[in-house]
Amino acid sequence: MKLGVIREGKTPPDRRVPLSPRQCWQIQEIWPKVEIVVQSSPIRAFSDDEYTSAGVRVVDDCSDCDVLLGVKEVPVNQLIPNKTYFFFSHTFKKQEYNKGLLKALLDKKIRLIDYEVVTAEGGRRLLGFGRYAGIVGAYNAFYAWGVRTGNYELKRAHECADRKELERELKNVKLDAKFKMVLTGAGRVAKGAIEILEEIGIRQVEPDAIINETFDHPVFAQLLVTDYNRREDGNDFTAEDFYRYPVGYQSNFMRFAKVSDMYIACHYWDNRSPFIFSREDAKSADFNVKVVADISCDIDCAVASTLRPSTISDPLYGYDPRTESEVDFNDQNAIGVMAVDNLPCELPRDASEDFGAELMNNVLPHLFEGDNEGIIERATQTTLDGNLTPQFAYLEDWVNS
Repeated sequence: MKLGVIREGKTPPDRRVPLSPRQCWQIQEIWPKVEIVVQSSPIRAFSDDEYTSAGVRVVDDCSDCDVLLGVKEVPVNQLIPNKTYFFFSHTFKKQEYNKGLLKALLDKKIRLIDYEVVTAEGGRRLLGFGRYAGIVGAYNAFYAWGVRTGNYELKRAHECADRKELERELKNVKLDAKFKMVLTGAGRVAKGAIEILEEIGIRQVEPDAIINETFDHPVFAQLLVTDYNRREDGNDFTAEDFYRYPVGYQSNFMRFAKVSDMYIACHYWDNRSPFIFSREDAKSADFNVKVVADISCDIDCAVASTLRPSTISDPLYGYDPRTESEVDFNDQNAIGVMAVDNLPCELPRDASEDFGAELMNNVLPHLFEGDNEGIIERATQTTLDGNLTPQFAYLEDWVNS
């Protein structure tokens, strides 16, 4: 089997890669019958020379490869017919902006294995950049806090050479002893964010403690869905109940917003769920949150202050609760917002290494050695004969409409 790591073609360009030079070399050592080449790219976080130095051949054309690995959506005019591709297609939720891409995959008889739906048998995702979204998003939250308070300055995350330099920057963070913050979520994103909070030295406390107790050092609480939601009928519920059918609930987040200085959003939000905090909540005189770092970045819904995504080059804006509109980040009436929606791109080398490790451990063995656990089968959206697979047949009417 011949693998090709393709250059990213989407605009704006993405510097991440599915496999680092070291990982490409490891693949050829572990699976000697697998040949791997890398398509030359001027924008990749790892240079062509780094791949060549690792013993990986760099080529201009990958059309003779059996399997092609990318990161973001491949532009339609760059798709090679009758090939197997791995990339994030952003089509399985019927994303309208990528309908043409899915149609092209079918027309060109391409087998797509979508990273986003690579799961274990129980549904647990096996691949993703979520950890580094959390790491960079939490760092950006404290960059924003420094801008808001004027107490310290941090280098921008994308200006750091790697995570080690980013962590050295965190030594500049200066927080009031009474600083409190909350974080929603329990997945990869939240775990990545907590790595940064621990690096800063912010201590974790229980949700009830952050409401009812005072501390002489900065603290944070991790909130689960059972902490910031309640049933409308007053009955008890479990997280499993909520995930199964999140209807008949209302937000209970305001009790945390009254005492917290910062909020980092790392949750997955179902559009049937209640908003975490609404525009009316933000208008309340009791609403104390000064900075919201919305890593989840659901626009104009779950987190009222997230009016739009922000960008790596311009990561901050303000939300004025009174007018429900965007204002300057430092406006005295504003809630400060950080809502960059491509956070792992700020540390592309580290994020790529992390993703590549998951790809090698969780996916490639099933591609090279036999898919006995159905890992590849479950993630295959389209086939080499130009059809949707049975588990994605629900997309047929949509893609043809």
